Amino acid sequence: MPETDLTDDHKLLDDDLAARRYFRKFDRITKMMIGAAGAMRGDGGLSALDQEVLEGYASAIAATFKALSMKYLVSGRLKSGARHLTIDFHESGFPVFQEIVTLANDAAQAATHLKSLPDPDRLKDEMVKIIISERRPPVELQYAMSQRLYFQRLAEGGLFFAQMHPEARWTGDQPNGRRRFLLHWAVYDSQMNVPVVYLMECDDSGRRALPKDEGRWPAAQAHLLAQSVGGLKLLTIARGFDSDFPDLHPKRLRRFFLGPMYSSAYTLQTGPIRDVLLEAKASEGDDWALAWTVEELESERTEVENGWFSRAEREVFRLDPLTGGPDQGASRIVRNMLLPERVFQSLAEKDPSGFRAVRKYVANRQGRIIQHD
Repeated sequence: MPETDLTDDHKLLDDDLAARRYFRKFDRITKMMIGAAGAMRGDGGLSALDQEVLEGYASAIAATFKALSMKYLVSGRLKSGARHLTIDFHESGFPVFQEIVTLANDAAQAATHLKSLPDPDRLKDEMVKIIISERRPPVELQYAMSQRLYFQRLAEGGLFFAQMHPEARWTGDQPNGRRRFLLHWAVYDSQMNVPVVYLMECDDSGRRALPKDEGRWPAAQAHLLAQSVGGLKLLTIARGFDSDFPDLHPKRLRRFFLGPMYSSAYTLQTGPIRDVLLEAKASEGDDWALAWTVEELESERTEVENGWFSRAEREVFRLDPLTGGPDQGASRIVRNMLLPERVFQSLAEKDPSGFRAVRKYVANRQGRIIQHD
């Protein structure tokens, strides 16, 4: 894709050294995502199952970044014919949606590509011959090796795709004889270019357990994925699910926006975060901050609607009037930020008013995650 075709928010990392620094940064960030989930559980914000689910998605994000780092390992050294990683440098800091779609397509054909690519030992032998006989870097063979490593990583699985289909985890039986499940799924939002994770606690009054019901479960999965758009309010998603599935009762719905990522080296930011990052003067791997926003909607009570031939339960959801009520479409919104220690020190010194209500999770020099209000 030529640079002139990119939108104003997209940026090519056409320098392979810059791309490597970018991926090293995200290696640190994804590790901190996993640690932050544990810290949030310690603060009482997550259950053990919530933590397990979020850590699973964070690990999948890490695996996707690892695969992309192999794909673009030496592409900047080729004279022509190679694409470069495209990131959303304005509102996201993550790769653009199309990168994730292409990765999923490549994963589906990874086995075929691996059959056609030379094995690693042969590639290494050929590289040594070129270095000795021609006295030049074997760039083309290095690129072939990077593509083999890329497809090997795809074949291993465990990646974060544009859609991570809903899964159901039984969490217990309720006093009224109903089963409770935690439904979880995720998407890579095409508008915001960030990973978004959904967790729904749902009571099941059907005759068969939801994951074993061949009629309801595929329909519920399709419904949830179709509604997984960042612009939709949680209230809209929950009410639609409650209405379309009479024997499924959503009691709690949460949405986790795992981004954007801010970095002076790779993103364009305005306002206080720009000054915080500039004045931190952090080292290469510590020049970043990651927003982690949690929206939550809870059922307050259940009402029964009587029709001509049926009765239906409907959830009445609690809305917080102090955060916009129906306009916000959530019971509460909690804003968090993941920060390296040096950037947190800069933030604490400047103390911008807009960040005072944000929970800060800070990685100290030993890698331990500490929460600061």
